[in-house]
Amino acid sequence: MKSNRALLTKSALMVGLLAGSGILAASSFAMPDSAAAGKPGCEARHGQKADARGERRAAHLSELKDKLKLAPEQEAAWNAFASASQPGMHRLGGDRQAMRAEFAKLSTPERMDKMMAMSEARRARMAERAEAVKTFYAQLTPAQQKVFDAEALTRGHRGQHPRRHV
Repeated sequence: MKSNRALLTKSALMVGLLAGSGILAASSFAMPDSAAAGKPGCEARHGQKADARGERRAAHLSELKDKLKLAPEQEAAWNAFASASQPGMHRLGGDRQAMRAEFAKLSTPERMDKMMAMSEARRARMAERAEAVKTFYAQLTPAQQKVFDAEALTRGHRGQHPRRHV
């Protein structure tokens, strides 16, 4: 009895997965005419989202600075930290279609080399940011460090669900 139930459950799960993937595959082919004609679609929305993220980042930094109640002698450290907190060139900004076309011209080993170089650049940027955070953190009083820790812990998840890649 148990094995029949398990088999039935597995079968139902597989049917559901296959049906769901069929729906996803069918919807991916149903592109609106504007996207197919090269009109602004995803790229425009991506730009709008990037602008909104920049505004949220600036607002967050402003709120953080207010909450920390920095002393005048901490301003230089704050400016270095805020500068390092700005998004770098690690994002795929600019002309994404041109980048895709460039990648399409490369062989697989060349694409892998390019991706490794991009990964190393992102890692270097992260190391720079980590150093700026440590330098700034060392300038803070223990009370300010508690505020900073609390703000850094909740950064990016304020009332949002984590992004899921399916």
